[in-house]
Amino acid sequence: MKNNFRYNKNKQRNIKKLRLIISCIVIAVIVVVGSTIMAQKFSANKQNVQAQAVEANKQTDSQGENASSKETENNITKESDSEVENPAFIEKYLDQQMKGQKPDGADGKKVVYLTFDDGPSETVTPQILDTLKNENVHATFFLIGKYIDKDDTSKNLVKRELAEGNAIGNHTYSHDYNYLYPNGKINLQNCMSDFEKTEQSLKNVLGQDFSTRAIRFPGGQMTWSKKDPTGADAMDKSLHGKDWHQIDWNALSADAEGSPKNAEQLKDEVIKTVAGREKAIILMHDTYGKEETAKALPEVIKYLKGQGYEFKIMK
Repeated sequence: MKNNFRYNKNKQRNIKKLRLIISCIVIAVIVVVGSTIMAQKFSANKQNVQAQAVEANKQTDSQGENASSKETENNITKESDSEVENPAFIEKYLDQQMKGQKPDGADGKKVVYLTFDDGPSETVTPQILDTLKNENVHATFFLIGKYIDKDDTSKNLVKRELAEGNAIGNHTYSHDYNYLYPNGKINLQNCMSDFEKTEQSLKNVLGQDFSTRAIRFPGGQMTWSKKDPTGADAMDKSLHGKDWHQIDWNALSADAEGSPKNAEQLKDEVIKTVAGREKAIILMHDTYGKEETAKALPEVIKYLKGQGYEFKIMK
């Protein structure tokens, strides 16, 4: 009897323990399941918030791009009030003029852009810079990368151009027609590579923050638009993707055309080709062998001032 009592008592204790264990297991399962559900809800809410944030950013970016696009559109149809002009404005102005259209930017205001290609040179560029400084006007220099990298003297000339208030444009690295235009066709990859190489040369000299949006093709974009219109269109798209704009000209000194000319003849060519121009973008050169251009420049500037032109640069 006594043994039965002990047995029953132990049995009751074991049942209680078992119930306790089962209760603990059930509670643990409930906690785990509940935690999992809460975690899933939290994750879903987080993903929802992130998705909303991404969508909001997309809308903001889209609005920013639209605003930027609208600003660019406004800029290229309206001339700057400062000495520095947006290259996109000049690119569009020249393109419309070349097509026989009245440029959107035509406003009756006489503006001239002195531009010099193929430098820097240690012989002619310093003379050009001295004249510009003496006349208190500025110009845009379209530089060739291989001449920038030539030596320290060339690099210092590039620094001087910028320090004295002039603008710098990109005129490819090699200026090699066979490489840039094999078989008379624009090679997009070679051209972009050459422009990018010159951009890096400029950054190496002027600092990594330096940039220019003014691009000029050897021979001019107008030449290749006629010879290779498909290639020219593809080139424009690639340039505009980097906010680069090709700048041709609508007046020149003819210092790289026909037989060699003296300073007086070069001045006469400028006068002839500027005639009737509201916005005159004048092509000249400051490379080796262009000493007569340097001699002609003071008289060219004097004439343009006498005609009421305002001098601007582009970058």
